[in-house]
Amino acid sequence: MKITRIAQRLDEAAVSGKATPQLTGEDAVTVREAAEIQRLLIAHRIERGARQVGLKMGFTSRAKMAQMGVSDLIWGRLTSDMWVEEGGEINLAHYVHPRVEPEICYLLGKRLEGNVTPLEALAAVEAVAPAMEIIDSRYRDFKFSLPDVIADNASSSGFVVGAWHKPETDVSNLGMIMSFDGRAVELGTSAAILGSPIRALVAAARLAAQQGEALEAGSLILAGAATAAVALKPGISVRCEVQNLGSLSFSTTGER
Repeated sequence: MKITRIAQRLDEAAVSGKATPQLTGEDAVTVREAAEIQRLLIAHRIERGARQVGLKMGFTSRAKMAQMGVSDLIWGRLTSDMWVEEGGEINLAHYVHPRVEPEICYLLGKRLEGNVTPLEALAAVEAVAPAMEIIDSRYRDFKFSLPDVIADNASSSGFVVGAWHKPETDVSNLGMIMSFDGRAVELGTSAAILGSPIRALVAAARLAAQQGEALEAGSLILAGAATAAVALKPGISVRCEVQNLGSLSFSTTGER
């Protein structure tokens, strides 16, 4: 079956760190088929012992939506084997096109499902933290269509989470600085995430419900990128400082 074969191909690309062709020609898929491929792709990780621990949101900036010609967000699944310890190290030899983005992460204390209001979403939050997502499209030349990126788990590859803070902490407009070896490479604000990151959490509940899923208690939700993604290089220290939330970091080794 085509979707099974494509899910296997994308999984092999992620495991080997080698690029794979875009889904064109006989491998072209619809958005609905791409979502099923993503589900099967994550099933491969789970078969190897990983657990699904949450979701990440993508296309959370209006500019990115316009660039891709879409009117809604996308989402991908986070698994336990993607979780990079704060202050830890990643080997870039295991990636294809690794990039990093500053984010806000929510930890849910209650189940969240379907169409909810921002107040209902906030009521389900147990804690908030600064975070960084390591994205890595498995496609050649980092080029992809909407179905391509959905099938590839919305390019999700790794994430780092900083210290947790009380759920009432206001994260709607916090300054963010991401640096490589002490040199700032991106400056931004959490308000770039749909105007306020809580809107991404509302969207996560809605989009998950469209595929018959809910955001369970204990889930981590990455709200989306606050700045453009920056390509990673071997042998650097990556740090993100977020106003009122503190900082987090990781380092890189290996060769691209």
